[in-house]
Amino acid sequence: MKLLFLACLSPKTGNCTTAERIRAHIESAGHTCELRDAADFKSSAEVASLIEQKPPFEGAIAIHLFKGGRLLLDTQVPFGVVFGGTDINEDVKVEQKRAVMEQVLLKARFAVAFTDKLKAEAEVFLLSQSSKIHVQPQGIKTEAAQSFCWSEFLRRSGVSGEDVEDLHVFLLVCGLRRVKDPLYLLEAFSEWHTENPLVVLIIIGPKIDPVFTEEVEAISKRSAGVYLAQERSQEELHAAMRRSAALVNSSVSEGMSAAILEAMDLEVPVVARDIPGNTAVVQHEVTGLLYSSPQEFVRVSQRLLVDGELRERVVANGKRYVEEHHSLDHEREAYQRLVDTLH
Repeated sequence: MKLLFLACLSPKTGNCTTAERIRAHIESAGHTCELRDAADFKSSAEVASLIEQKPPFEGAIAIHLFKGGRLLLDTQVPFGVVFGGTDINEDVKVEQKRAVMEQVLLKARFAVAFTDKLKAEAEVFLLSQSSKIHVQPQGIKTEAAQSFCWSEFLRRSGVSGEDVEDLHVFLLVCGLRRVKDPLYLLEAFSEWHTENPLVVLIIIGPKIDPVFTEEVEAISKRSAGVYLAQERSQEELHAAMRRSAALVNSSVSEGMSAAILEAMDLEVPVVARDIPGNTAVVQHEVTGLLYSSPQEFVRVSQRLLVDGELRERVVANGKRYVEEHHSLDHEREAYQRLVDTLH
Protein backbone atom coordinates (compact mmCIF):
# COMPACT_ATOMS: atom_id res chain seq x y z
CA MET A 1 0.00 0.00 0.00
CA LYS A 2 1.32 3.45 -0.92
CA LEU A 3 0.68 6.01 1.84
CA LEU A 4 1.19 9.77 2.17
CA PHE A 5 2.23 10.90 5.66
CA LEU A 6 1.86 14.60 6.58
CA ALA A 7 3.53 16.03 9.68
CA CYS A 8 5.33 19.13 10.93
CA LEU A 9 8.93 18.26 10.13
CA SER A 10 11.09 20.98 11.68
CA PRO A 11 14.41 19.14 12.09
CA LYS A 12 15.21 17.49 15.44
CA THR A 13 11.82 18.28 16.99
CA GLY A 14 9.56 15.84 18.80
CA ASN A 15 7.09 15.96 15.91
CA CYS A 16 9.76 15.03 13.41
CA THR A 17 11.14 12.21 15.57
CA THR A 18 7.64 10.81 16.14
CA ALA A 19 6.80 10.96 12.44
CA GLU A 20 10.02 9.19 11.44
CA ARG A 21 9.38 6.48 14.00
CA ILE A 22 5.78 5.88 12.87
CA ARG A 23 6.88 5.81 9.24
CA ALA A 24 9.43 3.11 10.10
CA HIS A 25 6.67 1.09 11.78
CA ILE A 26 4.48 1.32 8.69
CA GLU A 27 7.24 0.48 6.23
CA SER A 28 8.35 -2.52 8.31
CA ALA A 29 4.97 -4.07 7.42
CA GLY A 30 5.80 -3.80 3.71
CA HIS A 31 4.00 -0.56 2.87
CA THR A 32 5.48 2.45 1.10
CA CYS A 33 5.16 5.59 3.23
CA GLU A 34 6.19 9.00 1.86
CA LEU A 35 6.72 11.53 4.64
CA ARG A 36 6.07 15.16 3.68
CA ASP A 37 6.15 18.42 5.65
CA ALA A 38 2.63 19.81 6.13
CA ALA A 39 4.13 23.32 5.94
CA ASP A 40 5.00 22.71 2.27
CA PHE A 41 1.32 22.75 1.27
CA LYS A 42 -0.92 25.81 1.11
CA SER A 43 -4.24 24.02 0.62
CA SER A 44 -6.01 20.67 0.71
CA ALA A 45 -6.40 20.95 -3.08
CA GLU A 46 -2.60 20.75 -3.46
CA VAL A 47 -2.51 17.56 -1.40
CA ALA A 48 -5.44 16.06 -3.33
CA SER A 49 -3.56 16.72 -6.57
CA LEU A 50 -0.41 15.08 -5.16
CA ILE A 51 -2.35 12.01 -4.07
CA GLU A 52 -3.78 11.53 -7.57
CA GLN A 53 -0.39 11.58 -9.30
CA LYS A 54 0.67 8.36 -10.99
CA PRO A 55 1.09 5.98 -9.34
CA PRO A 56 -1.53 7.35 -6.93
CA PHE A 57 -1.41 7.14 -3.15
CA GLU A 58 -3.86 4.64 -1.70
CA GLY A 59 -4.17 6.16 1.77
CA ALA A 60 -2.85 8.89 4.04
CA ILE A 61 -1.93 9.71 7.64
CA ALA A 62 -1.42 13.06 9.34
CA ILE A 63 -0.08 14.19 12.70
CA HIS A 64 -2.17 17.07 14.15
CA LEU A 65 -5.82 17.25 13.12
CA PHE A 66 -5.59 20.92 12.25
CA LYS A 67 -2.07 21.41 10.92
CA GLY A 68 -1.99 18.16 8.94
CA GLY A 69 -5.48 16.66 8.89
CA ARG A 70 -7.16 19.68 7.30
CA LEU A 71 -4.98 19.16 4.24
CA LEU A 72 -6.64 15.76 3.68
CA LEU A 73 -10.24 16.98 3.59
CA ASP A 74 -10.38 17.16 -0.22
CA THR A 75 -8.82 13.77 -0.83
CA GLN A 76 -10.84 10.71 -1.78
CA VAL A 77 -8.47 8.15 -0.22
CA PRO A 78 -9.03 6.81 3.31
CA PHE A 79 -6.89 8.39 6.00
CA GLY A 80 -6.09 8.32 9.69
CA VAL A 81 -4.88 11.05 12.04
CA VAL A 82 -2.74 11.37 15.17
CA PHE A 83 -3.60 14.00 17.77
CA GLY A 84 -0.89 16.50 18.64
CA GLY A 85 -0.84 18.34 21.95
CA THR A 86 -1.57 21.63 20.15
CA ASP A 87 -4.85 20.21 18.85
CA ILE A 88 -6.40 19.84 22.29
CA ASN A 89 -4.37 22.35 24.31
CA GLU A 90 -4.58 25.25 21.88
CA ASP A 91 -6.48 24.82 18.61
CA VAL A 92 -9.83 23.68 20.07
CA LYS A 93 -10.08 27.10 21.75
CA VAL A 94 -10.45 28.73 18.30
CA GLU A 95 -13.93 28.15 16.90
CA GLN A 96 -12.85 28.10 13.25
CA LYS A 97 -10.07 25.59 13.93
CA ARG A 98 -12.33 23.41 16.06
CA ALA A 99 -14.89 23.20 13.26
CA VAL A 100 -12.18 22.06 10.83
CA MET A 101 -10.88 19.49 13.30
CA GLU A 102 -14.40 18.08 13.72
CA GLN A 103 -14.64 17.63 9.94
CA VAL A 104 -11.29 15.84 9.93
CA LEU A 105 -12.33 13.53 12.76
CA LEU A 106 -15.63 12.72 11.07
CA LYS A 107 -13.93 11.77 7.81
CA ALA A 108 -10.93 9.91 9.30
CA ARG A 109 -10.99 6.12 9.54
CA PHE A 110 -9.13 6.29 12.84
CA ALA A 111 -7.51 8.74 15.25
CA VAL A 112 -4.70 8.12 17.73
CA ALA A 113 -4.32 9.87 21.09
CA PHE A 114 -1.13 9.43 23.12
CA THR A 115 -2.97 9.33 26.47
CA ASP A 116 -6.39 8.46 27.93
CA LYS A 117 -6.67 12.08 29.07
CA LEU A 118 -6.07 13.39 25.56
CA LYS A 119 -8.78 11.06 24.25
CA ALA A 120 -11.22 12.18 26.96
CA GLU A 121 -10.60 15.84 26.20
CA ALA A 122 -11.03 15.23 22.46
CA GLU A 123 -14.40 13.64 23.18
CA VAL A 124 -15.44 16.69 25.21
CA PHE A 125 -14.28 19.39 22.80
CA LEU A 126 -15.00 17.72 19.46
CA LEU A 127 -18.01 15.89 18.06
CA SER A 128 -17.99 12.54 19.82
CA GLN A 129 -16.17 9.93 17.75
CA SER A 130 -15.11 7.77 20.67
CA SER A 131 -14.99 4.51 18.73
CA LYS A 132 -12.52 6.01 16.27
CA ILE A 133 -10.04 7.26 18.86
CA HIS A 134 -7.39 4.73 19.90
CA VAL A 135 -5.00 5.35 22.78
CA GLN A 136 -1.41 4.48 21.91
CA PRO A 137 1.43 6.02 23.95
CA GLN A 138 4.62 6.93 22.13
CA GLY A 139 7.18 4.17 21.84
CA ILE A 140 10.62 5.09 23.13
CA LYS A 141 14.07 3.96 22.10
CA THR A 142 17.23 5.76 23.20
CA GLU A 143 20.78 5.42 21.96
CA ALA A 144 23.53 7.51 23.51
CA ALA A 145 26.68 8.29 21.53
CA GLN A 146 29.62 6.20 22.71
CA SER A 147 32.33 8.70 21.73
CA PHE A 148 31.02 11.65 23.72
CA CYS A 149 33.13 14.13 25.67
CA TRP A 150 31.17 15.84 28.45
CA SER A 151 33.73 18.60 29.07
CA GLU A 152 33.82 19.37 25.33
CA PHE A 153 30.01 19.52 25.25
CA LEU A 154 30.04 22.00 28.14
CA ARG A 155 32.79 24.09 26.57
CA ARG A 156 30.94 24.29 23.25
CA SER A 157 27.81 25.27 25.19
CA GLY A 158 29.69 28.26 26.64
CA VAL A 159 30.40 26.82 30.09
CA SER A 160 33.97 27.53 31.21
CA GLY A 161 36.14 26.97 34.27
CA GLU A 162 38.29 24.25 35.78
CA ASP A 163 35.55 22.63 37.87
CA VAL A 164 33.17 21.63 35.03
CA GLU A 165 33.17 18.02 36.23
CA ASP A 166 31.71 19.21 39.57
CA LEU A 167 28.80 21.08 37.97
CA HIS A 168 25.17 20.11 38.38
CA VAL A 169 23.84 20.63 34.86
CA PHE A 170 20.10 20.97 34.33
CA LEU A 171 19.27 20.31 30.69
CA LEU A 172 16.21 22.02 29.19
CA VAL A 173 15.57 20.28 25.87
CA CYS A 174 13.08 22.06 23.60
CA GLY A 175 12.54 23.62 20.21
CA LEU A 176 12.82 27.39 20.59
CA ARG A 177 9.21 28.48 20.35
CA ARG A 178 6.92 30.22 22.82
CA VAL A 179 4.80 27.21 23.75
CA LYS A 180 7.94 25.57 25.20
CA ASP A 181 8.49 28.68 27.38
CA PRO A 182 12.26 28.28 27.96
CA LEU A 183 12.40 31.78 29.52
CA TYR A 184 10.05 30.78 32.35
CA LEU A 185 12.79 29.67 34.76
CA LEU A 186 15.66 31.98 33.85
CA GLU A 187 15.34 34.65 36.54
CA ALA A 188 14.83 32.17 39.38
CA PHE A 189 17.61 29.91 38.10
CA SER A 190 20.06 32.81 37.84
CA GLU A 191 19.34 33.74 41.46
CA TRP A 192 19.99 30.12 42.48
CA HIS A 193 23.24 30.07 40.45
CA THR A 194 24.37 33.23 42.25
CA GLU A 195 23.91 31.40 45.55
CA ASN A 196 25.38 28.15 44.23
CA PRO A 197 27.71 28.61 41.21
CA LEU A 198 27.87 24.84 40.66
CA VAL A 199 24.32 24.71 39.26
CA VAL A 200 23.89 25.68 35.60
CA LEU A 201 21.03 25.49 33.12
CA ILE A 202 21.67 24.61 29.48
CA ILE A 203 18.88 25.19 26.97
CA ILE A 204 19.32 23.05 23.88
CA GLY A 205 17.16 22.47 20.81
CA PRO A 206 16.40 23.60 17.26
CA LYS A 207 15.69 27.25 16.44
CA ILE A 208 12.09 26.97 15.24
CA ASP A 209 10.81 30.54 15.76
CA PRO A 210 13.54 32.97 14.55
CA VAL A 211 12.11 36.02 16.34
CA PHE A 212 11.66 34.17 19.62
CA THR A 213 15.11 32.61 19.25
CA GLU A 214 16.67 36.08 19.20
CA GLU A 215 14.80 36.91 22.41
CA VAL A 216 16.02 33.72 24.10
CA GLU A 217 19.59 34.38 22.94
CA ALA A 218 19.56 37.92 24.31
CA ILE A 219 18.04 37.04 27.68
CA SER A 220 20.16 33.94 28.25
CA LYS A 221 23.34 35.94 27.61
CA ARG A 222 22.57 38.25 30.51
CA SER A 223 21.29 35.49 32.82
CA ALA A 224 24.00 34.16 35.12
CA GLY A 225 24.39 30.41 34.98
CA VAL A 226 22.21 30.00 31.89
CA TYR A 227 23.59 28.86 28.54
CA LEU A 228 22.02 28.38 25.12
CA ALA A 229 23.63 25.48 23.26
CA GLN A 230 23.58 24.53 19.60
CA GLU A 231 21.37 21.56 18.82
CA ARG A 232 23.06 18.16 18.65
CA SER A 233 22.34 14.83 17.04
CA GLN A 234 19.91 12.58 18.90
CA GLU A 235 22.74 10.31 20.03
CA GLU A 236 24.81 13.24 21.36
CA LEU A 237 21.78 14.70 23.10
CA HIS A 238 21.05 11.39 24.80
CA ALA A 239 24.68 11.18 25.94
CA ALA A 240 24.44 14.70 27.37
CA MET A 241 21.20 13.78 29.16
CA ARG A 242 22.97 10.88 30.84
CA ARG A 243 25.57 13.21 32.36
CA SER A 244 23.10 15.87 33.48
CA ALA A 245 21.62 16.31 36.95
CA ALA A 246 18.10 16.40 35.52
CA LEU A 247 16.03 16.87 32.38
CA VAL A 248 13.90 20.01 32.64
CA ASN A 249 10.55 20.72 30.98
CA SER A 250 9.03 24.22 31.18
CA SER A 251 6.33 24.02 28.50
CA VAL A 252 3.01 25.84 28.62
CA SER A 253 1.38 22.81 26.97
CA GLU A 254 2.47 19.34 25.84
CA GLY A 255 0.89 16.40 24.09
CA MET A 256 3.48 13.91 25.28
CA SER A 257 7.07 15.06 25.69
CA ALA A 258 9.46 12.64 23.99
CA ALA A 259 12.36 14.30 25.84
CA ILE A 260 10.79 13.42 29.20
CA LEU A 261 10.29 9.79 28.18
CA GLU A 262 13.81 9.57 26.76
CA ALA A 263 15.26 10.93 30.00
CA MET A 264 13.33 8.35 31.99
CA ASP A 265 14.58 5.60 29.72
CA LEU A 266 18.15 6.89 30.17
CA GLU A 267 17.68 6.85 33.96
CA VAL A 268 17.86 10.63 34.33
CA PRO A 269 15.59 12.46 36.82
CA VAL A 270 12.85 14.61 35.28
CA VAL A 271 11.76 18.00 36.66
CA ALA A 272 8.67 19.03 34.72
CA ARG A 273 6.16 21.85 34.78
CA ASP A 274 2.82 20.83 36.27
CA ILE A 275 0.63 20.83 33.14
CA PRO A 276 -1.80 18.14 31.89
CA GLY A 277 0.48 16.73 29.18
CA ASN A 278 3.28 16.25 31.70
CA THR A 279 1.20 14.90 34.57
CA ALA A 280 0.01 12.15 32.23
CA VAL A 281 3.52 10.66 32.44
CA VAL A 282 5.18 12.27 35.49
CA GLN A 283 3.84 11.39 38.92
CA HIS A 284 5.30 13.74 41.52
CA GLU A 285 8.02 12.11 43.64
CA VAL A 286 7.29 8.77 41.94
CA THR A 287 8.47 8.98 38.32
CA GLY A 288 9.77 12.54 38.49
CA LEU A 289 9.25 15.92 40.11
CA LEU A 290 6.61 18.52 39.23
CA TYR A 291 6.60 22.26 39.85
CA SER A 292 4.05 25.05 39.40
CA SER A 293 6.29 28.13 39.68
CA PRO A 294 9.94 29.05 39.08
CA GLN A 295 10.48 29.24 42.84
CA GLU A 296 9.04 25.74 43.30
CA PHE A 297 11.31 24.49 40.51
CA VAL A 298 14.33 25.69 42.49
CA ARG A 299 13.05 24.09 45.70
CA VAL A 300 12.40 20.65 44.19
CA SER A 301 15.68 20.77 42.26
CA GLN A 302 17.63 21.64 45.39
CA ARG A 303 16.01 18.68 47.11
CA LEU A 304 16.88 16.41 44.20
CA LEU A 305 20.57 17.30 44.55
CA VAL A 306 20.77 16.40 48.24
CA ASP A 307 18.20 13.59 48.61
CA GLY A 308 19.85 10.50 47.16
CA GLU A 309 16.92 8.25 48.08
CA LEU A 310 14.48 10.49 46.19
CA ARG A 311 16.75 10.55 43.16
CA GLU A 312 17.14 6.78 43.11
CA ARG A 313 13.38 6.28 43.50
CA VAL A 314 12.26 8.56 40.66
CA VAL A 315 14.97 7.21 38.35
CA ALA A 316 14.04 3.56 38.99
CA ASN A 317 10.30 4.22 38.72
CA GLY A 318 10.72 6.34 35.59
CA LYS A 319 12.71 3.61 33.87
CA ARG A 320 10.12 1.00 34.87
CA TYR A 321 7.25 3.23 33.68
CA VAL A 322 8.76 3.65 30.20
CA GLU A 323 9.47 -0.06 29.87
CA GLU A 324 5.90 -0.95 30.85
CA HIS A 325 3.94 1.74 28.98
CA HIS A 326 6.06 2.98 26.06
CA SER A 327 7.12 -0.20 24.30
CA LEU A 328 8.38 0.34 20.76
CA ASP A 329 7.08 -3.10 19.78
CA HIS A 330 3.57 -2.35 21.03
CA GLU A 331 3.55 0.97 19.17
CA ARG A 332 4.69 -0.76 15.97
CA GLU A 333 1.96 -3.39 16.22
CA ALA A 334 -0.72 -0.76 16.91
CA TYR A 335 0.10 1.39 13.87
CA GLN A 336 0.36 -1.63 11.61
CA ARG A 337 -3.13 -2.74 12.71
CA LEU A 338 -4.54 0.75 12.16
CA VAL A 339 -3.00 1.09 8.71
CA ASP A 340 -4.68 -2.19 7.75
CA THR A 341 -8.05 -0.42 8.25
CA LEU A 342 -7.20 1.94 5.39
CA HIS A 343 -7.42 -0.85 2.80
